Amino acid sequence: MTSISRIVPALGAIFLASVALSACGGDSIPGNAVARVKDSTISKADFDRWMVVAAQAVQAQAQNAKTTKITVPDAPDYKVCIAAKQKAAPPTAVGQPKPNAAKYKTACKAEYENYKNQVMSFLISSEWIEAQAKELGVTITDKEVLKQFTTQKKQSFPKEADYQKFLKSSGMTEKDLLLRVKIDALSNKIRTKIIKGKGTATPAQISAYYEKNKSQFAQAEQRDLLIIQTKTEAQANAAKAALEAGQSFASVAKEFSIDDATKNSGGKLDGVQKGQQEKALDEAAFAAQEGVITGPVKTSFGYYVFKVEKVTPMTQQTLAEATPSIKQLLKSQNEQKALDTFVKSFQKKWKAVTECRTGYIVESCNNAPKPKKSKSTAPTATTTPR
Repeated sequence: MTSISRIVPALGAIFLASVALSACGGDSIPGNAVARVKDSTISKADFDRWMVVAAQAVQAQAQNAKTTKITVPDAPDYKVCIAAKQKAAPPTAVGQPKPNAAKYKTACKAEYENYKNQVMSFLISSEWIEAQAKELGVTITDKEVLKQFTTQKKQSFPKEADYQKFLKSSGMTEKDLLLRVKIDALSNKIRTKIIKGKGTATPAQISAYYEKNKSQFAQAEQRDLLIIQTKTEAQANAAKAALEAGQSFASVAKEFSIDDATKNSGGKLDGVQKGQQEKALDEAAFAAQEGVITGPVKTSFGYYVFKVEKVTPMTQQTLAEATPSIKQLLKSQNEQKALDTFVKSFQKKWKAVTECRTGYIVESCNNAPKPKKSKSTAPTATTTPR
């Protein structure tokens, strides 16, 4: 469930925002509404109230939030918004043109469209979730909602004064917060119902996955090395001679090695797998006999003298050993597949019965224009139950 302390900045976070569009249509919607989802309408009053919340969520993060009055850009002329931006604008640098009203209007319009998009997507999504929950027989009582809300409130606001401050700064009422908690809870319940029983993996599926992905359940051979890195071959030979004379790797590494990662730890480089080191050192390390001082080995980083201290052979998990992890993986995959299938149907179904008034149309509306096809166009976001 979304934390209460994050509800304002996360307006619309439960459902990804759609791209704001303008189009004709929606004129059959009642005059006091901005959209209709099947037999339910979204009122202009609710839209206006959530626009203020959206504006406060964004503007509260501005440096001058404490001194700036929170307002929603006054579409479609934006005269008040333009005047406010002109007043708040810093002095224009010498030689630079002063921004004209058209530029400020463009900025005001962009802000308004952003807020409108967030709000319409959220309100439409909420209607979709409640309608879908009703069809599936998914319910949540006021008592359950209040319990979840109270838990989140205590976690986010230990002091009542902090909670009241949040309500004042966010522009939300407790009723608004309870709605967010309800929608989030219903969304989770729908998800749980959709994936229930869909995660079962048969023994045959588990076995097939194991055979196809055996390497995932193998632990490659590992070698623990003691190494000394030097700049020159002469230094490497001197280090090797000292080791062969009986000096410890710790003392020789401290004297000769230029590898900061190992020189103060006795030259230890544990758990090395093939392919992890520079090619020449890698080949030498995995060809060397355990316990034999080897080198110098020339690499692009200098010269190495080393000894393989320990070899841990490759191991392969059996099917029985790998079964628990495979079962969990397939469970997640099967559940996600079931959810993806449902979401696709969910979006198509509810968009088909969602009509928006002209000026409030977003991609979630059935009367939104179809997006133009483009090779470089990124996939558009959609509204889905979480």
